[in-house]
Amino acid sequence: MAAHRKPGRRSALGGSTARTAFTIALAGAATATAFEGTGQAAPQLTPAQVKAKVDRLYQEAETATQKYDGAKERARAAERRLSTLRDEAARKTEKLNSARDALGSIAAAQYRGGGLDPALQLVLSSDPNRYLDDAEFVDRVGTRQAAAVADVRRQLRDIEQLRGTARVELTSLEARQAELARQKKTITGKLDAARRLLSGLSTEERARLGLDGGGAGRASRSATDGRVGLQAPGSATAQAPDSRAAAAVQYAYSKLGSPYVWGATGPDAFDCSGLVQSAYRSAGVSLPRTTYAQIDAGRRVSRSELLPGDLVFFYSGISHVGIYIGNGQMIHAPNPAEPVKIAPVDEMPFAGATRVV
Repeated sequence: MAAHRKPGRRSALGGSTARTAFTIALAGAATATAFEGTGQAAPQLTPAQVKAKVDRLYQEAETATQKYDGAKERARAAERRLSTLRDEAARKTEKLNSARDALGSIAAAQYRGGGLDPALQLVLSSDPNRYLDDAEFVDRVGTRQAAAVADVRRQLRDIEQLRGTARVELTSLEARQAELARQKKTITGKLDAARRLLSGLSTEERARLGLDGGGAGRASRSATDGRVGLQAPGSATAQAPDSRAAAAVQYAYSKLGSPYVWGATGPDAFDCSGLVQSAYRSAGVSLPRTTYAQIDAGRRVSRSELLPGDLVFFYSGISHVGIYIGNGQMIHAPNPAEPVKIAPVDEMPFAGATRVV
């Protein structure tokens, strides 16, 4: 009987040990899972950290927007040049056809008179270059015919040169269009990332951080609130260095509350350089499209010399611009989260200023 009970105790002991081991294993697994989950979980950003990231994304998007605007301007210029070249080539081709028709009349007269000169046979063929590349045939026609053939030769060369230039412009245009696509992808990627970050904040948090960037109602309130305690437009324009600067300031005031849209130049939406360009266009002054070109469109002035209408630039890459209105304030188009508004000049890293002349 003792021998019979002994294995039972081993079995009981073994079962207890197994259960204990199993319990420890479960606990270990749970602990490992908890640690693993902790290791993989993304850190929760504070609202302030979200704002910092969003601000950086907007600034990077603004830099890409200026590159996009510049590429778009160059693409448009290439399109205009290409169109001009094609129009000129079409006119010269029409003139060439008229010259060949005149030679055809001479050829017909010669044929009726007793035969067609070999030179004219070649110049009127489907491959007139064969004649033009062989000068000995020119000597076989009269003075009038030689002049006509020489004119055809010149016109053919002009047309070929135009077509070659047009091919170069087409290549340039295609490169600009590819650059536009790259910059657009960069911009939309930055803005999408900013929107994803903002979606994690509550409405109250976004409002508190000034990141609620919404519709017309919000834009109007921003514009009204931004004017509290500042000079009236009349006072600002009175201090402008000339009538053009005063008109640009007045235009900027009239656009307070307008939405920010990258690549836009008004009249209802703007990016930062688009607002500046449109403001001075309203005053009869043509400015370049991009911030890094606008800074060279006038006379540089120091921060202590600023007057209403001066252009103020920010960041080391000259990627943002506003219109100074006095009292250390400017009107600018900030980013997609905020409409055109009044803001302190010192809210961004100051890079320089220009007085449009």
